[in-house]
Amino acid sequence: MFWPFNYFRKPRKPPLATIEAIYGMIVTQAREPLFYRDLGVPDTVNGRFDLVVLHLWMVLRRLKPIEGGTPFSQSLFDRFCDDMDANLREMGVGDLTVPKRMQAFGEAFYGRAAAYDLAVADGREPLAQAICRNILNGADIEKARQLAFYTEAAIAALSGLDDATVQGGSWRFPSPARVSVRQ
Repeated sequence: MFWPFNYFRKPRKPPLATIEAIYGMIVTQAREPLFYRDLGVPDTVNGRFDLVVLHLWMVLRRLKPIEGGTPFSQSLFDRFCDDMDANLREMGVGDLTVPKRMQAFGEAFYGRAAAYDLAVADGREPLAQAICRNILNGADIEKARQLAFYTEAAIAALSGLDDATVQGGSWRFPSPARVSVRQ
């Protein structure tokens, strides 16, 4: 039965277990040793943050066109923020400094997401330049090209999944070792 007041309700939040599963996949993929050992990502707090942001951006990009994707994306981003907050506190950052750092994390995320959005629309080389600038500290464009190729493969893999599979969290990122790196 059609009920007109359904439009005034808050949208339903996705199940917490699904958000945890997807965020867990993002973090697990970002910790893949091959990124640090072979692809030149600095094995530092910043390097790991940048890879989490890259993978989170890819997932949020895929969720954007899905019906009901906005609350899902928001829940996933909230989980990211909760994780960053917990990591700061674990590293000993004081309560008064955490909000300032969280603001910096938010600015970094949105800045990188905007750069990746613009770059991915223009092709692999602009994406490689954005990755080089944001993840590799401008150091190694060849490694950035390899990361850009991986990123395109991951985006293609996510795009090939149906909406229910993406929202259900029953998928995996492609292995960076299995993605043959071409120029």
